[in-house]
Amino acid sequence: MPGDTALSQASALLADFSLEMTAKDVPKLLEARPAIPAGTRINVTYLGHETPEMRLAAVRAVRESGFVAVPHISARRLRSRAELEQFLGALRDSGASENVFVVGGDPAVSEGPYEDSLAVLRSGLLPRYGVREVSVSGYPEGHPDIGDPVLWQAIESKHALLREQGLAGTVITQFGFDAEAVLSYVEAVRARGIELPIRVGVPGPAGVRRLLSYATRFGVATSAGIAKKYGFSITNLLGTAGPDRFLNALAARFDARRHGELKTHFYTFGGLGATADWIAGFRARS
Repeated sequence: MPGDTALSQASALLADFSLEMTAKDVPKLLEARPAIPAGTRINVTYLGHETPEMRLAAVRAVRESGFVAVPHISARRLRSRAELEQFLGALRDSGASENVFVVGGDPAVSEGPYEDSLAVLRSGLLPRYGVREVSVSGYPEGHPDIGDPVLWQAIESKHALLREQGLAGTVITQFGFDAEAVLSYVEAVRARGIELPIRVGVPGPAGVRRLLSYATRFGVATSAGIAKKYGFSITNLLGTAGPDRFLNALAARFDARRHGELKTHFYTFGGLGATADWIAGFRARS
């Protein structure tokens, strides 16, 4: 069992956690609302099967529920500059343009003029539509399709652009299962002079089969590696697992002097209520 200091730090990492939901998760959001602290940041995805109306409805539901909406903007899904401006305008009109998360997105080939999130930032449109803070991606365990030198150059360029445009920034990392890899990544970010707050991506409690499926899809770990770090058996795919061990390991090695401002961001895999309940239980135990 971790010591008292690690338990305290684990609880502190959850003091201002954020969550992620898809446009179709609005009913689950409303159901989970009583278990989520007021003012919690909730990211709203920008997936291919979602319509702009669905995304905007989800953003409005987040705000009306007393939370801070952080809409995603998927660069490679944007078919034109006009489409980006239309979405930003709709967010501004809904009072939800202050915080956004800009990501390259899943398509291997751009559907329009933006090949990556950096191109969206370079457009200069975000501050014109009231954006004040931009979250960008971080990859502690690398990216299956992008080399590390390219990833580092990208985050350094994004950091410089945010400063140039007078925008606040946050790094949200891809979810992972290796606390040591996460903290090594954070140290490397700080060594490059990037002092942005970092939200560590944490997989919310979910079925073992689903966790393995997402891990394979995003290339973050092998099945055997996940099982070892999470403490479940890959022979029992019907079981469930939560990130207790991961967060305890993260807290045990966390040092604010070396790692700076560190928070947590939960990928809920559709389980907003289960994730909120798990966080409340973990904090109580800590």
